[in-house]
Amino acid sequence: MAAIEFDTARLRLRNWRESDRAPFAALNADPVVMEFFASRPDREQSDASIDAWTEQIATRGWGLWAAETLEGGDFIGFVGLAVPRWPLPFSPCVEIGWRLARPFWGRGLASEAASAVLALGFERLELPEIVSFTTLQNQRSRAVMERIGLRLDPAGEFEHPALPEGHVLRRHCLYRLARADWRAA
Repeated sequence: MAAIEFDTARLRLRNWRESDRAPFAALNADPVVMEFFASRPDREQSDASIDAWTEQIATRGWGLWAAETLEGGDFIGFVGLAVPRWPLPFSPCVEIGWRLARPFWGRGLASEAASAVLALGFERLELPEIVSFTTLQNQRSRAVMERIGLRLDPAGEFEHPALPEGHVLRRHCLYRLARADWRAA
């Protein structure tokens, strides 16, 4: 499948470039951006993520896309779809996710891009359902999930298997949206 790239009103979601490596590593080093992650990836780990996502986009046509502003071409982070690496209680699934550099918070960019990714996932990829999950404490991401139409699964709290028992971030909540419910909205 050909790699998908597309625009929203203010953003371009595209495959990764070499020039994205340094700003992505800086984003990952920001303790506020990474507040709800167990660790902050170093440069090598950031580069490895870019390599993996580039390969996934090349193989599937979709994945976690680099996001840049249409006006100015500023790299702002990523938004896209992924198949989680860990076996989760609700696997198999496709997850929608995002991570934006702090200077781009509070402008509605995550919601704008994620809404476009949902539409692509349901219309073009014909996915039956898209999920998202985060730590219970991550109110910012939960707000984006709700703004784009995902619904909190009433039985959707779970222990994330990548985090050790007792870790303060291990308890997660699950949001989901079925294609049929997205169409009805």
